[in-house]
Amino acid sequence: MEQIDDSRLRGIIHDRIKERGGRIPFADFMAACLYEPGLGYYTSPGRKVGAEGDFYTSINVHRVFGRLIGREICRMWEVMGCPAPFTLVEAGAGHGRLAADVLDAVRELNPELYASLTLRLVEAEPSLAEAQRQVLAEHLDRVAWNDPAELMGGTLTFTGCLYSNELIDSFPTHVVEMTPAGLREVFVTADGDGFAEQLDLPSTPDLADYFRRIDVNLQPGQRTEINLNACRWLEGVARCLERGFVLTVDYGFLSPELYGPMRQNGTLLCYFRHTIQEDPYQRVGHQDITSHVDFTTLILRGEELGLHKAWFGEQYRFLMAAGLMEELMALEAAAATEEERIKIRLVLKKLVLPEGGMGDTFKILVQAKGVENPRLLCMRDWSKLF
Repeated sequence: MEQIDDSRLRGIIHDRIKERGGRIPFADFMAACLYEPGLGYYTSPGRKVGAEGDFYTSINVHRVFGRLIGREICRMWEVMGCPAPFTLVEAGAGHGRLAADVLDAVRELNPELYASLTLRLVEAEPSLAEAQRQVLAEHLDRVAWNDPAELMGGTLTFTGCLYSNELIDSFPTHVVEMTPAGLREVFVTADGDGFAEQLDLPSTPDLADYFRRIDVNLQPGQRTEINLNACRWLEGVARCLERGFVLTVDYGFLSPELYGPMRQNGTLLCYFRHTIQEDPYQRVGHQDITSHVDFTTLILRGEELGLHKAWFGEQYRFLMAAGLMEELMALEAAAATEEERIKIRLVLKKLVLPEGGMGDTFKILVQAKGVENPRLLCMRDWSKLF
């Protein structure tokens, strides 16, 4: 195993455990690993995504992913009555590649919308701002930056669309286990230079309430994750969005499948240099820690907040309905050789194919606020488009 110096962050977490009576909820441990200022996985310099990072997203497969989101954003603007100004917010903007692909598409497809919009980037790692400026060099007059606290606090008010790609899976989660004595939470304790786990009564009644709201009963011995931060984040988004849409791309399931008996050990995984790891207590701050998204809770909490489900489904259905075949034909027409055309087909298949591709692993949820019966591209029956 490659040796990585994680002693600074490890020491901070050990001190925190000591200060809090000898243990902290796993959610607090995960928060430190991912977001401790300057030391966490997402708050320290370094490329996380792509060949030089630890994992790929749909953005890295082909720019057509961003173009299709751009197509849908153009339709959103139209069904809203073409409001001006129109604000896009990308939460978890990373290096800005998706933002650039979206803006390239909007500029080409709808110059009137492009002239009226501002894209606000929200990113936890401030050092990425310079990389974003370089990637978005052609669009800087349309781009602004905001702190995540403004979104969580509800002070970033706007009309338009907030979109995110693989953001919610990175929120710190509580880990729970069903025991013969009832629901117990996983706490993290210090064990020499390392860490150990301890099961005890939940740190908050919200954990048991979470399962009651979605009518889920865990099996004896079943361990899983509860993402309370996803609800808090959505609450902030609902306060900020005056009218428009929230578009969420992530891997996950509806709650009956996410918390079904077939998942005895939950979905918590770590990623390090394109390999899957199962031990979150190694390489502290140097590996990604994620869990699958509970889309049922996002839909139910959204309804309570005035964010009504407009569409939910697999990524391949969204992309096909948004115009993937049109984009494919245009790319093939522009290709100089048959070899290049074959390469394009193979690359785009990864976005839509199941079983090794991203087509059904990733889901897309579109929620609307103050827009009645929106007729979006993703709502078309793509099977009848050809």
